[in-house]
Amino acid sequence: MTTEQMILDRLDRLENQIAPLTASAKALGELREELAPRVNEAVQALIVELADVEADFQLEDLLFLIKKVMRNVRNLDFALDQMKNLIDLALTAEPLLKSSVPQVITFLDDLEQRGVLRLLGTGMEVLKKVGGSYSAEDLQQVAEGVVRLAGILKKLAAPGALDLLERAADLPARVDVSAARAVGPWGMLWGMGDPKVQQGLGVLLELTKGLAVLRPQP
Repeated sequence: MTTEQMILDRLDRLENQIAPLTASAKALGELREELAPRVNEAVQALIVELADVEADFQLEDLLFLIKKVMRNVRNLDFALDQMKNLIDLALTAEPLLKSSVPQVITFLDDLEQRGVLRLLGTGMEVLKKVGGSYSAEDLQQVAEGVVRLAGILKKLAAPGALDLLERAADLPARVDVSAARAVGPWGMLWGMGDPKVQQGLGVLLELTKGLAVLRPQP
């Protein structure tokens, strides 16, 4: 092989090695030409945006912020941990909320349909009026009276008391006072022979005995 042939072979090898570099350089040049206008636009936009904060920005403030962040690294780490726990809680509670929120909405809608919410609103208005009309001492006295009335109602709710009240409530419907006539002593004696009158007097006698509890205790 002659010297000239060797030189040509080396030149071919060098050309083959340089060809990829040339292609890469060409691609980089094309990329630079394409990105240059975008970079210029981004720099100009950044300059315009920074111009708005130029008067308020001070390098000392940035240094102070960096120092403060460095001093509170542990606090930031704790805050991030708590945020992670909060996110975990939200992810855990999300399925429960998805199932419970529609139920709550349905429950509130049912209350609205039944008029319970309107009743509560009316009750709040009544409480406002009562609070504006009476003092705290008056309301305390009323509360104590309500407690005692509750005790009385509890006694009236006993089976025997309820039966007696129910029969007493039926009494006006069974008695026709429009047919009542004046009765003298002889009429009273004559009426004593009626079994119903005798039974009524017996009941009246028992009630009279029970009235003794109305006498104030010494």
